Amino acid sequence: MKDTPSIDWPLALHKVLREARVSQVGFVPDAGHKRLIELCQDEKSMRAVVCTTEEEALGLVMGAWLGGEKSAVLMQSSGVGNIINTLGTIKECRFPLLMLITMRGDEGEFNPWQVPMGQATQTVLEAMGVIVKRIATAEESGPVADAAVRLAYNSYAAVAVLISQRLIGIKSFQDQTDR
Repeated sequence: MKDTPSIDWPLALHKVLREARVSQVGFVPDAGHKRLIELCQDEKSMRAVVCTTEEEALGLVMGAWLGGEKSAVLMQSSGVGNIINTLGTIKECRFPLLMLITMRGDEGEFNPWQVPMGQATQTVLEAMGVIVKRIATAEESGPVADAAVRLAYNSYAAVAVLISQRLIGIKSFQDQTDR
């Protein structure tokens, strides 16, 4: 089941990244971010970098900032557990960090392995000093992402935007077997 948004939320997020002059986007492939990844790959002013781990994507963020460029990370909530130690470096060195995180283990989750991290994502991020914002509807995707970009880059803060599972589409076991 997927709500039919009146706004193309991946396009709205891409527009925010482009207007903020984000030049590098690190990601671990994720179906929830598929369209946004494709938009970033097609954007001439951005370099979309496939990472093997979420920690590697945070390394990209730090290197980009040291090189004078803005970057962002696209990941799934299950990847948040992989970045905890690296978030300490981000915080202590005051690297601006923008993470767009698709949620799993949330509303209507079909995979029980996704539930624990999905339920802990916000708490874990906040425990590491990350400011957390949420996008629940397509209509708020642009404004929330824009505010997060400004907060991250103007305040040298780590900011995570959690994108609702309802917005990205609730998967089912049946969806997986129909492929």
